[in-house]
Amino acid sequence: MKAAPALLCLALLLAVTAAPAATTRYTVKNRRIEPNQPLAVALQGAGLPPEQVGAVVSALEGVFDFRKSRVGDQFRLVLREGELDFFGYRQSAVDEWQVRRDGERYVGSKRTIEVEKQVALVTLDITHSLYMAAVTAGEDPAIGMALADVFAWDIDFYRDVRQGDRARALVEKFVSKGRLLRYGEVLAASYQGGAVGTKRVFRYELPDGRPSFFQEDGASARKAFLKSPLKYAHVTSSFGSRFHPVLQYVKAHNGVDYAASIGTPVWAVADGLVTVAANTGAGGNTVCLRHTNGFETCYLHLSRFGQGVRSGARVSQKQVIALSGNTGRSTGPHLHYALKRNGQYVNPLNQNFPRTEPLPKHLLADFRGKVSSLASQLDAVSVANAHAGN
Repeated sequence: MKAAPALLCLALLLAVTAAPAATTRYTVKNRRIEPNQPLAVALQGAGLPPEQVGAVVSALEGVFDFRKSRVGDQFRLVLREGELDFFGYRQSAVDEWQVRRDGERYVGSKRTIEVEKQVALVTLDITHSLYMAAVTAGEDPAIGMALADVFAWDIDFYRDVRQGDRARALVEKFVSKGRLLRYGEVLAASYQGGAVGTKRVFRYELPDGRPSFFQEDGASARKAFLKSPLKYAHVTSSFGSRFHPVLQYVKAHNGVDYAASIGTPVWAVADGLVTVAANTGAGGNTVCLRHTNGFETCYLHLSRFGQGVRSGARVSQKQVIALSGNTGRSTGPHLHYALKRNGQYVNPLNQNFPRTEPLPKHLLADFRGKVSSLASQLDAVSVANAHAGN
Protein backbone atom coordinates (compact mmCIF):
# COMPACT_ATOMS: atom_id res chain seq x y z
CA MET A 1 0.00 0.00 0.00
CA LYS A 2 1.53 3.26 -1.11
CA ALA A 3 1.47 6.34 1.12
CA ALA A 4 -0.49 9.28 -0.14
CA PRO A 5 1.67 12.09 -1.52
CA ALA A 6 0.51 14.49 1.26
CA LEU A 7 1.44 12.05 4.02
CA LEU A 8 4.83 11.40 2.40
CA CYS A 9 5.61 15.13 2.31
CA LEU A 10 4.57 15.47 5.97
CA ALA A 11 6.86 12.59 6.96
CA LEU A 12 9.80 14.13 5.14
CA LEU A 13 9.15 17.50 6.79
CA LEU A 14 9.07 15.93 10.28
CA ALA A 15 12.30 14.04 9.58
CA VAL A 16 14.11 17.22 8.59
CA THR A 17 12.75 19.10 11.62
CA ALA A 18 13.81 16.34 14.03
CA ALA A 19 17.36 16.12 12.66
CA PRO A 20 19.85 17.26 15.39
CA ALA A 21 21.39 20.71 14.88
CA ALA A 22 25.15 20.86 14.46
CA THR A 23 26.76 21.45 17.93
CA THR A 24 29.44 24.06 18.52
CA ARG A 25 32.68 22.48 19.71
CA TYR A 26 34.36 24.16 22.71
CA THR A 27 37.77 23.34 24.16
CA VAL A 28 38.87 24.54 27.58
CA LYS A 29 42.53 24.63 28.67
CA ASN A 30 43.65 25.46 32.22
CA ARG A 31 47.32 26.28 32.76
CA ARG A 32 49.73 27.95 35.22
CA ILE A 33 52.68 30.26 34.64
CA GLU A 34 55.91 28.28 35.01
CA PRO A 35 59.32 29.61 36.15
CA ASN A 36 61.03 31.91 33.60
CA GLN A 37 57.92 31.86 31.43
CA PRO A 38 56.52 35.16 30.11
CA LEU A 39 52.79 35.18 29.40
CA ALA A 40 53.27 35.09 25.62
CA VAL A 41 55.46 31.99 25.92
CA ALA A 42 52.91 30.35 28.24
CA LEU A 43 50.15 30.99 25.69
CA GLN A 44 52.22 29.47 22.90
CA GLY A 45 52.95 26.49 25.14
CA ALA A 46 49.20 26.01 25.58
CA GLY A 47 48.86 25.67 21.81
CA LEU A 48 47.54 29.11 20.93
CA PRO A 49 48.56 30.22 17.42
CA PRO A 50 50.99 33.18 17.23
CA GLU A 51 48.42 35.58 15.75
CA GLN A 52 45.99 34.89 18.62
CA VAL A 53 48.79 35.22 21.18
CA GLY A 54 49.45 38.67 19.73
CA ALA A 55 45.74 39.50 19.92
CA VAL A 56 45.60 38.61 23.63
CA VAL A 57 48.74 40.60 24.44
CA SER A 58 47.45 43.62 22.51
CA ALA A 59 44.06 43.46 24.24
CA LEU A 60 45.72 43.50 27.67
CA GLU A 61 48.12 46.38 26.99
CA GLY A 62 47.32 49.19 29.41
CA VAL A 63 45.05 46.85 31.38
CA PHE A 64 47.52 44.36 32.84
CA ASP A 65 51.17 44.98 33.73
CA PHE A 66 52.95 41.97 32.23
CA ARG A 67 55.94 42.58 34.52
CA LYS A 68 53.73 41.55 37.46
CA SER A 69 53.05 38.11 36.03
CA ARG A 70 54.11 35.58 38.67
CA VAL A 71 54.96 31.90 38.80
CA GLY A 72 51.82 29.96 39.70
CA ASP A 73 49.35 32.46 38.24
CA GLN A 74 46.44 30.63 36.62
CA PHE A 75 44.98 31.22 33.18
CA ARG A 76 42.19 29.67 31.12
CA LEU A 77 41.67 29.48 27.38
CA VAL A 78 38.24 28.78 25.90
CA LEU A 79 38.40 27.89 22.20
CA ARG A 80 35.33 27.78 19.97
CA GLU A 81 35.87 25.66 16.89
CA GLY A 82 39.61 26.08 17.44
CA GLU A 83 39.41 29.89 17.63
CA LEU A 84 40.05 31.78 20.89
CA ASP A 85 36.74 32.89 22.39
CA PHE A 86 37.78 33.78 25.96
CA PHE A 87 40.97 34.23 27.99
CA GLY A 88 40.97 34.54 31.80
CA TYR A 89 43.98 35.32 33.99
CA ARG A 90 43.86 34.97 37.80
CA GLN A 91 46.43 36.06 40.38
CA SER A 92 44.21 36.00 43.46
CA ALA A 93 40.60 35.93 44.53
CA VAL A 94 40.32 39.66 43.76
CA ASP A 95 42.79 40.06 40.89
CA GLU A 96 41.45 38.69 37.61
CA TRP A 97 41.75 39.86 34.01
CA GLN A 98 39.76 38.80 30.95
CA VAL A 99 39.95 38.98 27.18
CA ARG A 100 36.67 38.42 25.31
CA ARG A 101 35.98 38.14 21.62
CA ASP A 102 33.84 40.96 20.24
CA GLY A 103 33.18 40.25 16.58
CA GLU A 104 36.53 40.32 14.82
CA ARG A 105 38.44 41.93 17.69
CA TYR A 106 39.41 41.07 21.27
CA VAL A 107 38.73 43.33 24.26
CA GLY A 108 40.67 43.13 27.52
CA SER A 109 39.46 44.23 30.97
CA LYS A 110 40.02 43.69 34.68
CA ARG A 111 37.17 41.84 36.29
CA THR A 112 35.36 43.85 38.95
CA ILE A 113 34.94 41.88 42.16
CA GLU A 114 32.93 43.32 45.02
CA VAL A 115 34.77 43.13 48.35
CA GLU A 116 33.09 43.87 51.68
CA LYS A 117 34.97 44.78 54.85
CA GLN A 118 33.47 43.35 58.02
CA VAL A 119 34.51 43.48 61.65
CA ALA A 120 34.19 40.04 63.23
CA LEU A 121 34.88 38.37 66.54
CA VAL A 122 37.08 35.29 66.40
CA THR A 123 37.42 32.90 69.33
CA LEU A 124 40.08 30.18 69.36
CA ASP A 125 39.97 27.46 72.02
CA ILE A 126 43.37 25.81 72.10
CA THR A 127 43.71 22.06 72.53
CA HIS A 128 46.97 21.47 70.64
CA SER A 129 48.20 24.60 68.86
CA LEU A 130 47.04 28.00 67.69
CA TYR A 131 47.08 26.67 64.12
CA MET A 132 44.75 23.77 64.91
CA ALA A 133 42.52 26.02 67.01
CA ALA A 134 42.02 28.28 63.97
CA VAL A 135 41.19 25.32 61.72
CA THR A 136 38.75 23.90 64.29
CA ALA A 137 37.03 27.29 64.55
CA GLY A 138 36.59 27.40 60.76
CA GLU A 139 39.05 30.27 60.41
CA ASP A 140 42.02 30.71 58.12
CA PRO A 141 45.23 29.79 60.03
CA ALA A 142 46.54 33.24 59.05
CA ILE A 143 44.65 34.58 62.09
CA GLY A 144 47.19 32.71 64.21
CA MET A 145 50.02 34.61 62.52
CA ALA A 146 48.20 37.88 63.15
CA LEU A 147 47.82 37.09 66.85
CA ALA A 148 51.46 36.01 67.08
CA ASP A 149 52.33 39.45 65.70
CA VAL A 150 50.10 41.32 68.17
CA PHE A 151 51.37 39.43 71.23
CA ALA A 152 54.99 39.09 70.08
CA TRP A 153 56.31 41.01 73.12
CA ASP A 154 54.57 38.83 75.71
CA ILE A 155 53.88 35.37 74.30
CA ASP A 156 56.09 32.80 72.62
CA PHE A 157 53.46 30.83 70.71
CA TYR A 158 55.44 27.64 70.89
CA ARG A 159 56.74 27.59 74.47
CA ASP A 160 53.93 29.46 76.26
CA VAL A 161 50.82 27.83 74.76
CA ARG A 162 48.91 25.37 76.96
CA GLN A 163 45.89 23.16 76.42
CA GLY A 164 42.81 25.07 77.55
CA ASP A 165 44.16 28.51 76.60
CA ARG A 166 41.77 30.81 74.75
CA ALA A 167 42.48 33.60 72.29
CA ARG A 168 40.01 36.17 71.01
CA ALA A 169 40.36 38.83 68.36
CA LEU A 170 38.20 41.60 67.01
CA VAL A 171 39.50 41.64 63.46
CA GLU A 172 38.69 43.09 60.05
CA LYS A 173 37.66 40.54 57.43
CA PHE A 174 37.61 41.21 53.71
CA VAL A 175 34.87 39.05 52.20
CA SER A 176 33.63 38.44 48.64
CA LYS A 177 30.40 36.50 48.04
CA GLY A 178 30.51 35.18 51.56
CA ARG A 179 34.08 33.88 51.20
CA LEU A 180 36.95 35.17 53.33
CA LEU A 181 39.66 36.71 51.17
CA ARG A 182 42.01 37.93 53.91
CA TYR A 183 42.18 39.44 57.35
CA GLY A 184 42.78 43.13 57.86
CA GLU A 185 43.81 44.85 61.06
CA VAL A 186 43.44 43.26 64.48
CA LEU A 187 41.53 45.94 66.41
CA ALA A 188 41.61 44.26 69.81
CA ALA A 189 42.75 40.93 71.18
CA SER A 190 42.84 38.97 74.39
CA TYR A 191 44.67 35.83 75.45
CA GLN A 192 43.91 33.75 78.55
CA GLY A 193 46.77 31.35 79.15
CA GLY A 194 47.82 28.91 81.81
CA ALA A 195 51.44 30.02 81.50
CA VAL A 196 51.12 33.72 80.64
CA GLY A 197 47.92 34.76 82.41
CA THR A 198 45.51 37.19 80.78
CA LYS A 199 46.67 39.65 78.13
CA ARG A 200 44.43 42.28 76.49
CA VAL A 201 45.62 44.77 73.89
CA PHE A 202 43.94 47.41 71.74
CA ARG A 203 44.96 49.05 68.49
CA TYR A 204 45.15 52.85 68.67
CA GLU A 205 46.28 55.33 66.05
CA LEU A 206 48.62 57.99 67.40
CA PRO A 207 48.31 61.65 66.31
CA ASP A 208 51.13 61.22 63.77
CA GLY A 209 49.16 58.39 62.09
CA ARG A 210 51.25 55.52 63.46
CA PRO A 211 49.19 52.64 64.86
CA SER A 212 50.35 50.84 67.97
CA PHE A 213 48.95 48.48 70.61
CA PHE A 214 48.26 49.43 74.21
CA GLN A 215 46.85 47.77 77.28
CA GLU A 216 43.54 48.97 78.67
CA ASP A 217 45.21 51.36 81.12
CA GLY A 218 47.28 53.00 78.38
CA ALA A 219 50.48 51.05 79.04
CA SER A 220 52.30 50.09 75.85
CA ALA A 221 51.99 46.51 74.60
CA ARG A 222 55.44 46.94 73.10
CA LYS A 223 58.67 46.02 74.84
CA ALA A 224 62.24 46.81 73.91
CA PHE A 225 62.70 43.17 72.77
CA LEU A 226 60.42 40.53 71.29
CA LYS A 227 60.05 37.15 72.99
CA SER A 228 61.39 35.30 69.94
CA PRO A 229 63.07 36.02 66.56
CA LEU A 230 60.47 33.80 64.86
CA LYS A 231 56.68 34.02 64.96
CA TYR A 232 56.40 30.30 65.69
CA ALA A 233 59.48 28.65 67.13
CA HIS A 234 60.28 25.21 68.52
CA VAL A 235 63.31 25.27 70.81
CA THR A 236 65.52 22.29 70.00
CA SER A 237 68.53 23.26 72.10
CA SER A 238 68.52 25.58 75.10
CA PHE A 239 71.13 27.92 76.52
CA GLY A 240 73.99 26.30 78.48
CA SER A 241 76.36 23.33 78.15
CA ARG A 242 75.43 20.54 75.77
CA PHE A 243 76.94 17.65 73.81
CA HIS A 244 77.74 19.18 70.43
CA PRO A 245 76.23 17.02 67.62
CA VAL A 246 79.01 17.83 65.13
CA LEU A 247 82.11 18.24 67.32
CA GLN A 248 81.10 15.27 69.53
CA TYR A 249 82.06 16.76 72.89
CA VAL A 250 80.41 18.84 75.63
CA LYS A 251 80.57 22.51 74.69
CA ALA A 252 79.02 25.72 75.96
CA HIS A 253 75.91 26.59 73.93
CA ASN A 254 75.78 30.38 74.02
CA GLY A 255 72.32 30.75 72.56
CA VAL A 256 69.07 29.03 71.68
CA ASP A 257 68.40 26.82 68.66
CA TYR A 258 65.00 26.95 66.99
CA ALA A 259 63.74 24.38 64.49
CA ALA A 260 62.94 26.31 61.32
CA SER A 261 62.62 25.15 57.74
CA ILE A 262 64.85 26.85 55.18
CA GLY A 263 63.35 30.19 54.16
CA THR A 264 61.49 30.97 57.40
CA PRO A 265 61.45 34.77 57.97
CA VAL A 266 63.69 35.91 60.84
CA TRP A 267 62.88 39.28 62.36
CA ALA A 268 64.93 41.71 64.42
CA VAL A 269 63.91 41.38 68.06
CA ALA A 270 64.65 45.07 68.63
CA ASP A 271 65.71 48.24 66.84
CA GLY A 272 69.41 48.12 66.14
CA LEU A 273 72.49 48.68 64.01
CA VAL A 274 73.84 45.87 61.82
CA THR A 275 77.40 45.08 62.87
CA VAL A 276 77.79 41.79 60.96
CA ALA A 277 76.10 40.57 57.78
CA ALA A 278 78.47 37.96 56.38
CA ASN A 279 79.47 34.31 56.34
CA THR A 280 81.33 33.60 59.58
CA GLY A 281 82.48 30.05 58.88
CA ALA A 282 81.03 27.74 61.52
CA GLY A 283 78.11 30.12 62.04
CA GLY A 284 77.35 30.22 58.32
CA ASN A 285 75.56 33.30 57.10
CA THR A 286 75.26 35.50 60.18
CA VAL A 287 73.60 38.78 61.12
CA CYS A 288 74.52 40.59 64.34
CA LEU A 289 72.80 43.68 65.68
CA ARG A 290 73.85 46.22 68.30
CA HIS A 291 71.01 47.58 70.44
CA THR A 292 70.69 50.14 73.22
CA ASN A 293 71.75 49.53 76.84
CA GLY A 294 74.65 47.26 75.91
CA PHE A 295 72.62 44.51 74.22
CA GLU A 296 73.65 42.61 71.08
CA THR A 297 71.87 39.84 69.18
CA CYS A 298 73.17 37.39 66.58
CA TYR A 299 71.28 35.14 64.15
CA LEU A 300 73.25 32.22 62.61
CA HIS A 301 73.01 29.55 59.86
CA LEU A 302 70.88 31.81 57.62
CA SER A 303 70.09 31.06 53.99
CA ARG A 304 69.72 34.68 52.85
CA PHE A 305 70.04 38.20 54.20
CA GLY A 306 67.08 40.56 54.13
CA GLN A 307 66.85 43.41 51.67
CA GLY A 308 69.16 46.25 52.65
CA VAL A 309 70.66 44.31 55.57
CA ARG A 310 74.38 45.07 55.52
CA SER A 311 77.00 46.25 57.99
CA GLY A 312 76.20 49.79 59.14
CA ALA A 313 72.51 49.65 58.22
CA ARG A 314 69.80 50.38 60.79
CA VAL A 315 66.92 47.96 61.23
CA SER A 316 63.62 48.18 63.09
CA GLN A 317 61.99 45.78 65.50
CA LYS A 318 59.96 43.15 63.57
CA GLN A 319 61.83 43.92 60.34
CA VAL A 320 62.66 40.72 58.44
CA ILE A 321 66.46 40.72 58.48
CA ALA A 322 67.06 37.26 56.99
CA LEU A 323 65.66 33.86 56.10
CA SER A 324 66.61 30.83 58.17
CA GLY A 325 68.82 28.18 56.61
CA ASN A 326 71.36 25.41 57.09
CA THR A 327 74.70 27.10 56.43
CA GLY A 328 77.96 26.69 58.35
CA ARG A 329 78.49 23.97 60.96
CA SER A 330 74.94 22.70 61.09
CA THR A 331 73.29 19.28 61.28
CA GLY A 332 70.01 20.47 59.76
CA PRO A 333 67.87 23.53 59.04
CA HIS A 334 67.55 25.71 62.14
CA LEU A 335 68.17 29.16 63.57
CA HIS A 336 70.75 29.81 66.29
CA TYR A 337 69.87 32.95 68.24
CA ALA A 338 72.26 34.51 70.74
CA LEU A 339 71.90 37.47 73.11
CA LYS A 340 74.73 39.40 74.77
CA ARG A 341 74.55 42.01 77.50
CA ASN A 342 77.66 44.12 78.04
CA GLY A 343 79.70 41.59 76.07
CA GLN A 344 78.53 38.52 78.05
CA TYR A 345 76.21 35.85 76.68
CA VAL A 346 72.89 35.60 78.55
CA ASN A 347 69.93 33.25 78.22
CA PRO A 348 67.42 34.87 75.83
CA LEU A 349 64.56 32.82 77.28
CA ASN A 350 64.62 34.21 80.81
CA GLN A 351 64.98 37.92 80.12
CA ASN A 352 62.29 40.35 81.28
CA PHE A 353 62.47 43.54 79.27
CA PRO A 354 60.59 46.73 80.24
CA ARG A 355 57.74 48.11 78.19
CA THR A 356 58.20 51.16 76.01
CA GLU A 357 56.66 54.53 76.84
CA PRO A 358 52.92 54.52 77.74
CA LEU A 359 50.38 56.76 76.07
CA PRO A 360 50.86 60.43 76.94
CA LYS A 361 48.34 61.58 79.55
CA HIS A 362 46.67 64.04 77.19
CA LEU A 363 45.67 61.13 74.89
CA LEU A 364 44.20 58.88 77.59
CA ALA A 365 40.65 60.28 77.42
CA ASP A 366 40.48 59.81 73.64
CA PHE A 367 42.02 56.35 73.92
CA ARG A 368 39.56 55.19 76.60
CA GLY A 369 36.62 56.52 74.62
CA LYS A 370 37.62 54.55 71.53
CA VAL A 371 38.67 51.42 73.41
CA SER A 372 35.54 51.07 75.57
CA SER A 373 33.47 49.79 72.62
CA LEU A 374 36.17 47.31 71.61
CA ALA A 375 36.52 46.08 75.18
CA SER A 376 32.75 45.57 75.42
CA GLN A 377 32.76 43.44 72.31
CA LEU A 378 35.56 41.24 73.64
CA ASP A 379 33.65 40.89 76.92
CA ALA A 380 30.46 40.06 75.02
CA VAL A 381 32.20 37.03 73.52
CA SER A 382 33.18 35.95 77.01
CA VAL A 383 29.58 36.25 78.27
CA ALA A 384 28.23 34.39 75.24
CA ASN A 385 30.65 31.55 75.69
CA ALA A 386 29.91 31.39 79.40
CA HIS A 387 26.17 30.99 78.69
CA ALA A 388 26.90 28.41 75.99
CA GLY A 389 28.79 26.29 78.49
CA ASN A 390 25.89 26.26 81.03
